[in-house]
Amino acid sequence: MTLNNGTTASHGPAAGAARIPGYAGTLTAACAAVFVAQVANALPASLLGLFQEDLGTRGSQLTWITAAFMIAVVVFEFTFGVLGDLFGRRRLLASGAALVGVGSVVAAAAPTVQVLWVGAALNGLGAGAMFPGSLTMIADVARSAQERARAIALWSGCLSAGAALSPFIGGMFAKIGSWRGSFLVLVALAFVSMVLALTLATESRAPEGRRLDVPGQIAFALGLILVLYAAVEGPEKGWGEPDVIGGFAIGACFLIAFLLIERRSDSPILNLTLFRDRAFSVASVVAVIGMLAFLGACFSISMWLGPVQHQDPLRVAIPFLLLQGPAFVLIPVVSRLLHRVAPTWLLTSGFVLMAIGSFLCTQLDVTDRSLTPFVLPAGLIGIGFALSVSSITAVALNSVPGRLAGMASATTNMLRDLGFALGPVVVSAVALSHAGKVFSSNLAGADLPPDQLGAATEIGQAAGPIAVNSLPPGAPGSAAHSVALDALGSGFGIAFVVCGIAAVVAAVVTVVGMAGVRAPQELDTEHAAAKTPSGQPQAPTAV
Repeated sequence: MTLNNGTTASHGPAAGAARIPGYAGTLTAACAAVFVAQVANALPASLLGLFQEDLGTRGSQLTWITAAFMIAVVVFEFTFGVLGDLFGRRRLLASGAALVGVGSVVAAAAPTVQVLWVGAALNGLGAGAMFPGSLTMIADVARSAQERARAIALWSGCLSAGAALSPFIGGMFAKIGSWRGSFLVLVALAFVSMVLALTLATESRAPEGRRLDVPGQIAFALGLILVLYAAVEGPEKGWGEPDVIGGFAIGACFLIAFLLIERRSDSPILNLTLFRDRAFSVASVVAVIGMLAFLGACFSISMWLGPVQHQDPLRVAIPFLLLQGPAFVLIPVVSRLLHRVAPTWLLTSGFVLMAIGSFLCTQLDVTDRSLTPFVLPAGLIGIGFALSVSSITAVALNSVPGRLAGMASATTNMLRDLGFALGPVVVSAVALSHAGKVFSSNLAGADLPPDQLGAATEIGQAAGPIAVNSLPPGAPGSAAHSVALDALGSGFGIAFVVCGIAAVVAAVVTVVGMAGVRAPQELDTEHAAAKTPSGQPQAPTAV
C-alpha cells in the first residue's frame, strides 16, 4: 500500500502472533542496558552542588560534566550503530556496559574536575553503544506494530526510571559518605547489565552493505565538538573571543563537510535518504528541539536547586521523580496510546505540556527554598516527556524498511541525544550570560564596603556570579552573595523561557509536518497478513 507521503507499507502479523524465541530475554537485556546508560547520564544532576564545593568548579566546568557525557554519546552513536550491524548488538551492549564500568571507576577516583570529565566521557561512550544497540535489538525481535509499541514504551520507561532513580543514588551516598560512592554503585549496575546482555539477549546483526565511514565520523566529531565547545565557553570567556568565534565557524564547516561526505559515501553512517520519509523527518526535527526543551529544563532545575540554592542532594532528587517518573509509571498508558492515537496528537500534547511546565518555572522565586512550587511544572514536563519520547522513537522506527532499522535507531537515538546535549549547553549559555550581565549591573549600585566590592568584582569577572554565590560567609566578596543569587535567578528564569519556546516550536512543527500521516495501528490491521517475498513476517515499515 502506498501512503500519502509516498512510502510503501509492508506489515507484520497480527498482534496475537507467537513471539520470536528469545523475545523476553532480549527485551530484559535491552531495558537493563538503557536503564544503566541513563543512570550514568543523570547521576551527576543531584551532585552538581557537591562537585562545585569539592572540586572548586566554575559554571562552564559544571556544564562540561554533562556535556562531556552527551558529546561522547552523540559523536559516536552513528559508528556504534554500524558496529552493532557488523559484529552483533549483543556484543555492543556488553562492550558498552564495560565502558560505563571503567568510566565510573575513573569518576569515583577523580581528584579534579578535568578527570571527572574523562570519566563522564567514557560513560558517554558506553551509553552511546547501549542506546542504539538496545533499541535495534527490540526492533529486530518485535513481530508487529503493537508488539513493537509495547516494547518501545517499556524501553522508554526504563530509560526514564534510570534518570529518576539516579539522583537518589547520588543523594544517598552524599548523605552517608561521599558522592564518589554513587559511581561505584554504577560500576555494579554496569556489570549486571553486561551479564544480562551476554546470557539473555539474542544476537542480531545486519552486515549487508555496512562498513565504517571513517571520513564521515571524523568530520562529524570535530564539527560537533567545536560548536559545543564554543557554546559552553562563550558565556564566561566572551562571545567575541577568537577561540569562541573560531569554534563556531570551523565547527560549522566540518558539519557541512560531514553532510557532503555522507551524500557521496557508499556506506554512510547517516543515510540521508531516510529523511525522504516525511514522518521520519518530522520525528527527527522535533526529537532535537523537544529534547532540548526537556533536558534544558531538567538541567536548569538541577542548577537552580544545587549550585544556586545549595540544597541537599536528596532534596534535589525529588523533582526528578516528577520529571522522569511519569515515563516509567505510564508505560501501560503510553503503550496503548502509541497503538490507538495518531502520533500527531500524542507528540503535540507532550510538547504542549512541556511548554506549560517550563513557562510555569519562570514564576519561581530564587530565594524560596521550598520544593512545593516545583510540583506542578515538573509534573507537567514529566508527563509531556512520557508522551513524546516514546512517540518519537515509534514514529521513526515504523517509517523505515526493516533492513534500515539499525541505522534508523542509531539516527533517532543520535538526534534525541543531540537535543539532550544541546539542552544543558544552550540553557547554560543563556542563563550564565544573562546572569553575568545582571550581576555586573547590580553590583555597581550595591551598597558594599570597598574591599568586598572589589573582591566580588574580581571573582565575578574571573568565574561568574555562580562563584560569588558559593563563597563561604566572611570570605572576601561574600557580602555580594544576595546580588549574585538574584542574578542567577534572573538568568535561569530566562533559560526556562527558552525551554518553553523550544517546546512550543516542537509542537507547531509536529502539527504542520505530521498532518495527514496515519496512525500505525490502522496500517497494521489492514495488512495483518502481509509477508515478505520469502514468506516470512516483516516488521512494520511505515506510519
